[in-house]
Amino acid sequence: MQKVLVTGGAGLIGSATRRILAGKYEMSCLDIKAVEGMPSHVADIGDLDAILPAFEGIDAVVHLAFLIEGPWEDMLRINVAGTYNVYEAARRAGVKRMVSASSGTVAQGYSLDEPYKSIIDGNYDNVPESWPMVTTDMPYRPDRMYACTKVWLETLARYYADAHDISSVCLRFGRVWAEDRPMRGVRDYSRWVSQRDAAQGIERSLDKPPNEKYIVVNIGSNNKWGTVDLSYSKQAIGFEPLDSADAYIEK
Repeated sequence: MQKVLVTGGAGLIGSATRRILAGKYEMSCLDIKAVEGMPSHVADIGDLDAILPAFEGIDAVVHLAFLIEGPWEDMLRINVAGTYNVYEAARRAGVKRMVSASSGTVAQGYSLDEPYKSIIDGNYDNVPESWPMVTTDMPYRPDRMYACTKVWLETLARYYADAHDISSVCLRFGRVWAEDRPMRGVRDYSRWVSQRDAAQGIERSLDKPPNEKYIVVNIGSNNKWGTVDLSYSKQAIGFEPLDSADAYIEK
């Protein structure tokens, strides 16, 4: 059984991962608060020395700790310095496998262009029968500062793969909600990812590591109006979405 450390284990995706994948791995958590019923190391990932003990004896790290909004100073500490600290702590502990939460927002700027704008706005009469999917090898187009910090995560993972031989799968998650359903109407019909599909992306990355030392894959549910490519996700890690926003589309 793999010993897996989950950073941000008390968060939304972390909680779903712990619940859905319970018993499959020997999981422990690193967070700013203890996670009930699971070995927990309480520390702020902004403090490298404080988090080092959590990585001892770990086979793989699932890095989910992040701030999606807030003052820049907090994002700098958690999303930028904290992500460096997690990778550096993994390196020092001899961990060779990372699964890290990136975000579809690193390419959300494409939603300014057609036909993506019409799809996201729900103007389906303006949408052609088919459209090119946004792939992970297209240039970055972040739509907010949070997304810029996820660009940092992906490039840092690339560096640690090359410089320190640490394998990384970066998962560009769509929108996950605590209610586990689309919550923003038509805007979510393209972006939504269910909790079990999010957890599956992590599971596949742990169980079916790719041959490449570094890859980036999109993780979304099987949405009719989806705009991101999932074919590479299926090819690289065997990801097969189980849910769809289509069940929630207002008729």
